[in-house]
Amino acid sequence: MSSTEVGNGSAAAGTPAATIDLKLEVITVPVSDIERAKAFYEGLGWRLDADIARGDAFRVLQFTPPHSECSISIGKGLPAVFGTDEMAPGSQQRMELVVSDIEAARDDLISRGVDVSEIFHIDGGRVPGPDPARASYQSYASFRDPDGNSYLLQEVNDRLPGRTWDD
Repeated sequence: MSSTEVGNGSAAAGTPAATIDLKLEVITVPVSDIERAKAFYEGLGWRLDADIARGDAFRVLQFTPPHSECSISIGKGLPAVFGTDEMAPGSQQRMELVVSDIEAARDDLISRGVDVSEIFHIDGGRVPGPDPARASYQSYASFRDPDGNSYLLQEVNDRLPGRTWDD
């Protein structure tokens, strides 16, 4: 048996939701070899939105998964330009990709040469196979890019209350 806690959509009890749109747009994914990472993400079928180079010290590529509103950026020279600490290649973990059919998504990734885990669900621990009821938020599979950055596929067909801004 599992339980899911549903929040009321506010940051803290009694605090109204923000009224200014803040959209998570891009997540930085640290890689050691830009060309190898570019080939990997293009091989996933992700759209290459930008490839920007400024001299030899700075290059950023931005990819967007199909139908996603959030992209990833890979590159070099980002910390120096944006005043942030360097992230080690492979240090970005458990980025969740929501899919409507976990079996089809897994099969597609495998057909593209990606090493994807078996599908699993949680029932007192990790259990092989999709959730028996195929309930949303309950079936998973995972994969890594060539540097070890990890992605978690999660099957979702019915969103929890409060998980869409139109609610």
